[in-house]
Amino acid sequence: MTKQISKPVTILAVLSACVPVAALAQGANAGSFVENFDKIDRKIWYVSDGWDNGAHQNCTWSKKQVTVQNGVLELTFEQRKAGKRDYACGEIQTRKRFGYGTYEARIRTAEGSGLNSAFFTYIGPTDKKPHDEIDFEVLGKDSGKVQVNQYISAKGGNEKLVDVEGGANAAFNDYAFVWEKDRLRYYVNGTLVQDINDPAKIPVNDQKIFFSLWGTDTLSDWMGKFDYQGPAKMQIDRVAFTAPGDKCQFPESITCKLD
Repeated sequence: MTKQISKPVTILAVLSACVPVAALAQGANAGSFVENFDKIDRKIWYVSDGWDNGAHQNCTWSKKQVTVQNGVLELTFEQRKAGKRDYACGEIQTRKRFGYGTYEARIRTAEGSGLNSAFFTYIGPTDKKPHDEIDFEVLGKDSGKVQVNQYISAKGGNEKLVDVEGGANAAFNDYAFVWEKDRLRYYVNGTLVQDINDPAKIPVNDQKIFFSLWGTDTLSDWMGKFDYQGPAKMQIDRVAFTAPGDKCQFPESITCKLD
């Protein structure tokens, strides 16, 4: 299988400029689903293994860092020689792409300066599309906040830091975004924390769903100085996608409460 790259660097902005405008339209959405992680279904999920995303990443993706324990997906980061790096880390992504709809995940993040626990959607030049992305990222240097952000044809700059009461690493918290053609809303534990109504700041391309835990030695201004204190763990209890017009997929879903 072709290697999938989840957090591309600025070269993608150049590559995406070569994609025809006709490629920007949304296709048919993949269907609604709820994943409770009783196991890792390889027909649904692709586990990243054997590479890294570039010099900014100090770990190699390894399938050994992706496991299911008691109905919870665990992504781990540890000091272990893997590929060209001295650390190994975990990432999982859907094989299918998803478009407009509601995305939800219940997550407990890792702690540690220089680490990033991410729940996001992404598509890009690897899939012959422009770089579009919608992010929740908890930086281990301050687990009391989550950063929301989105990229449109490789253009970002939409970051906002949002408080996570009690800490994103202390317990499971619910993160959701509702993606529509003319509106993008981010929620933390059911509370609206970011509401975007400018179509120029809303992605248009169907994307894959990702979870990843990774570290850096170079992006210290953003993620903090890397300070390894032993193995770290990100846990995902549930992820769901609800297509527009479908009923809510589980009782706690934010789609049960929205108009």
